[in-house]
This record gives sequence, C-alpha cells and structure tokens, in this order.
Amino acid sequence: MGRGVAYAVFILPVVFTVIFSAAVMAGALQELERDLDMLYFVSDEPRLGHQSEIAILGLQKQYTTSEPVQIQVQIEDNSFECGDLYITIYSEGKKSVITQSGFFSQCYDDSGILPIDDRFSEVISDPGSYELVVELKDTSQRNTISESGKFTVK
Repeated sequence: MGRGVAYAVFILPVVFTVIFSAAVMAGALQELERDLDMLYFVSDEPRLGHQSEIAILGLQKQYTTSEPVQIQVQIEDNSFECGDLYITIYSEGKKSVITQSGFFSQCYDDSGILPIDDRFSEVISDPGSYELVVELKDTSQRNTISESGKFTVK
C-alpha cells in the first residue's frame, strides 16, 4: 500500500504535467501565426571582437564640482534608426542613481549624433567616483545597445 500511495502522490503528477505541457506546446506551435521569437535576449556580457555600436563623446576623466558633465552620443549601428535614449549617472559601483535623463523618439541622420535638438548637461556637486551609462532602446523596446564610462568629481 505504501508504494501505491507514493506512486499516486509523487510519480503520477510529474507524468501528467509532462504530457499536458507537451500537448499545450504542440497545440501552440500548430497555429499558423505562432512562432518562437528568441532573438530578443539582451546580454550584459561584452561581445568579443565586436566594436561597440554606441560611443560617448565629450566625457572627461575628471570634473570639478561646478563644472557640468556635457556629453553627446554617437550611434554606429545602422539597425537603429529611432529610439529612446537614456543617460544615467550612478555613484561608484552603481549603488545609487545620481541623475537620469531620457530623450524620447530620437530619430537621427547619417551623423548618428544624439540627443537631437537637446543637450545633456548635469552638474555633480558631490566629490567622488561616478559611472555614466548610455542606453538606446529601439522603438519596439526590444533591442538595447549601451555604453558606459567612468569619471571623478573633485
């Protein structure tokens, strides 16, 4: 009797789960307009042997507490025509966000310089080490390219 109870409690649910999930997956894949789209996984790992598609222009290694951090971004990836640009400054080690700016619906020409018709300019008044992270998300919000740079404020 002990084997029958163990079989009913532990083994049968696993067997039914595998059979049911296989049937659901087969049914979903039989639909004509259904496909598995797995191309949109974004990794934080740097790609070896590949240049960054985005470059930070004008970032200096050191600023004073009264000097503004002013940058522009150059996009070198032809697959991005329009997107939302986010520029975030973190304290050392990405512990906290100091400032974040968003530039939405940035559609750029052949120069690829962003932001268009706007400027990123922030004054960091507390001395320390900081990291500036630039992210561009395409209009579908599925693809993201990013770049970062470090600087200090004295």
